[in-house]
Amino acid sequence: MLLADARLPVAGHTQSAGLEAAVQHGLTSVEVPAYLSARLATTVRVEAGTAVVALHRLTHGLPLEPVVAAWAARTPSHALRRSSRAQGRAMNRLSTRLWADDAAVLRVHGLDGCPRAVAVAGAAAATGLDASSLARLVGYDDVQTVASASLKLLPLDPAETTAWVHDALPEVAAVAADVAPLTDPRDIPAAAAPQTEVWAQAHARSTRRLFSA
Repeated sequence: MLLADARLPVAGHTQSAGLEAAVQHGLTSVEVPAYLSARLATTVRVEAGTAVVALHRLTHGLPLEPVVAAWAARTPSHALRRSSRAQGRAMNRLSTRLWADDAAVLRVHGLDGCPRAVAVAGAAAATGLDASSLARLVGYDDVQTVASASLKLLPLDPAETTAWVHDALPEVAAVAADVAPLTDPRDIPAAAAPQTEVWAQAHARSTRRLFSA
């Protein structure tokens, strides 16, 4: 879990999971729990599904390129794809440092345009995480990233953001249960979040921001 935690630079340290852009466009602290739920129903399902399918293909010696292509098709925003690939590179640097001889990590490290979900799947393969645990990790990381970013972007009590994370855990578990059985790139959820995509594109052009995405 610590490898996906928002406090680690390869995870959400430079990310707000879209919250900064949402706040810039009027999202209030009262609306953040609903924002978390919306992400879990859309973006997180895509990311968790991508990670789970990548893990399956890593453990069965199947090519990863179809997973990357499926993820890209489900992530229309160029800004979000670019951010995910930057996080993927950072995750891969850490993974190759920790598990330099692991075959799965080396495969992912050599993958062109590797998104963060696939990079995390490489770490999961190296550490023996199963599909359900990996999917929960992806969901937890997204929630924790938003909660951490909230403290920098909104006037909040840390106890309140911790409560958000706690209250979102059943939804995280539900997403994990839904995507854990997936094995085919074609079955990765295609849950669109058009407003998030639009905000991300606007945020990428902003010259005054705390987070890269």
